[in-house]
Amino acid sequence: MANDPLFILVAVACLAVLAVLILGIGSFGKGGEYNRKNANKIMRWRIGLQAVAIAMILLFVYLRGH
Repeated sequence: MANDPLFILVAVACLAVLAVLILGIGSFGKGGEYNRKNANKIMRWRIGLQAVAIAMILLFVYLRGH
């Protein structure tokens, strides 16, 4: 499974979601001007990346489940 290119793309998408989530939690925890200016933008990025990751997971399950 680890040699499957689609699986690798799914893993990269999940890691991207994790990275943005950590960035958002870190900026929220620190507070300040950066958080005020970018909190909503970071949340929108996370939601978008999650949608892409879920779509890719569903595609992977559909294509490899048969």
